[in-house]
Amino acid sequence: MPVDAPTRQESPHWLSARALSLQLGRHVIGPFDLDLRPGEQVALLGPSGAGKSTLLRLLAKEAKGDTGHLIWQGRSIDHWSRQELSHSRAVLPQSFEVAFAMPVELVIGLGRVARTWDPEKANIVQKAAELAHASHLLGRSFDTLSGGEKARTQMARIFAQLWDAQSGLLMVDEPVASLDPGLQLEMLDSIHQFAKERGHAVLAVLHDVQHALYGFDRWLLMKDSRLLADSRSAREVIDLLPTLYGIPFVQAVSPCGQKVLSPARNHRAGHFY
Repeated sequence: MPVDAPTRQESPHWLSARALSLQLGRHVIGPFDLDLRPGEQVALLGPSGAGKSTLLRLLAKEAKGDTGHLIWQGRSIDHWSRQELSHSRAVLPQSFEVAFAMPVELVIGLGRVARTWDPEKANIVQKAAELAHASHLLGRSFDTLSGGEKARTQMARIFAQLWDAQSGLLMVDEPVASLDPGLQLEMLDSIHQFAKERGHAVLAVLHDVQHALYGFDRWLLMKDSRLLADSRSAREVIDLLPTLYGIPFVQAVSPCGQKVLSPARNHRAGHFY
């Protein structure tokens, strides 16, 4: 991290977007006014095509907005090099491939490439693989992995990148979409554990509302390329789900006392219990 980066106390909103928008043909995504704070766990929800991935790319400097500005730790994002950003911010896109066969440990190690001196790299790669439930994949070639195995490897790369950082930001786009139900929960637990131990914030694009309501403390709801709501209330989010997705939802309680949300197949089932 650059030595002149402000501390938490100096920059309570250490990622700030103002009037940020992107025009794709005749379609405009945004504008967005948004602040993120250190340590926040934020879920980004919305129907397919709402612009969630594009917003993530704008905030990650993977796409340049046509209007507005983006501030990271007190400085314009344009004044940060990608190498500088990589020490405090990690991005997991929706899909990521490598152009040729690479060992899994080398793919995970790509998260460390910005460091000129990295004596703990091998140890960090191993620990990151364990946290991402991918240690059994070490030694394999990335191009032989299944979709779920590739997803775990890529999540390990993100963990490795910010393993020894503090108060950073993980930006992940559908990090568990290709995993089975058990691994989805385990990976989300790993992401939350990793972030909380280091004071990292998380901004996660998710499609499963059930996942989004557990472990996160803030929710951004996006529809028609705009933010519909920015809420810290799970109750408010639940009430807005029919408006967000255009379908009713039902809420039930499992025998073990866990609340369960499910889209309803007909409007008569669209009330909450």
